[in-house]
Amino acid sequence: MLISGKEGFFVAGHNGLVGKAIVGELKKRGYTNIICAPRSELDLMDPHAVKDFFASQRPSCVILAAAKVGGILANNELRADFIYQNLQIQNNVIWQAHLFDVKRLVFLGSSCIYPRDAGQPIPESSLMTSPLEFTNRPYAIAKIAGMELIDSLRRQHKRDYFSVMPTNLYGPGDNYHPSHSHVIPALIRRFVEAKKIHEPTVKVWGSGRPKREFMHSSDCARAIVDLAESLPKDFFKSDWSHINIGSGQEVSIEELAALIAKIVGYRGKIIFDTSKPDGTMKKLLDCKVLEKMGFQARMSLEEGLSQAVIEFKEKY
Repeated sequence: MLISGKEGFFVAGHNGLVGKAIVGELKKRGYTNIICAPRSELDLMDPHAVKDFFASQRPSCVILAAAKVGGILANNELRADFIYQNLQIQNNVIWQAHLFDVKRLVFLGSSCIYPRDAGQPIPESSLMTSPLEFTNRPYAIAKIAGMELIDSLRRQHKRDYFSVMPTNLYGPGDNYHPSHSHVIPALIRRFVEAKKIHEPTVKVWGSGRPKREFMHSSDCARAIVDLAESLPKDFFKSDWSHINIGSGQEVSIEELAALIAKIVGYRGKIIFDTSKPDGTMKKLLDCKVLEKMGFQARMSLEEGLSQAVIEFKEKY
């Protein structure tokens, strides 16, 4: 185990999609001193509150999963919010972790940090080699800044900190907001509601041609805790301090919509609204570093989507 006894494992963003899965994975592995603080008790955008929290809790390990996130519409409409809030959260948590001598920190980035036209599958070395996708550029730049802070602390202060770049995630506790959610929860909500009121058509943003890789949050959590416990020996000799986390399960948005419609039992017509942006056309991560550790995703896309549809129906 990475920590034991009185040493604490602070999961920032424990109520989010990935944070919940990470807490669950830590408990499965026998960790008992898991520190969680809801937003009502700790505002991660408040530097003084974050400093006081670290002073009182003194965690030994931090997993920074807290972030302001959303789909294409939210990223494009709330550009200032996305860059400002994510920078504030990251800077506060990472810097206080450094000042309070946290042994290991894992920072969660996003696959959108890679260039719009990056070669496929995307290796870690593609970072900052060409322009970003415009629709989510503020969010991506915030995440890149967090990665650079992690890398700089590693180089200047020899900190045992690193970043992980998860692919597109879904799972229990996802955000099903009608306009600000990611593609999977957005489509699940749309198809379930369309079936309920017998809508003859469902409209999907874009052409349906873009391809995306999806990973269940439980698989991502396993990968993150694996890495937190045991990084590859030669990792810190590399030119980068981040590791891709993906499933290898890639589908087009058209295929995804058809699969969700099938699971929901919706038999109407699917219409693609080409007046809306597609975003990056293809985004598959190269996960050789993770695969060398023996990691493999366990949850198939159809199984994970079936569980998500059940959760949405029960909860919403």
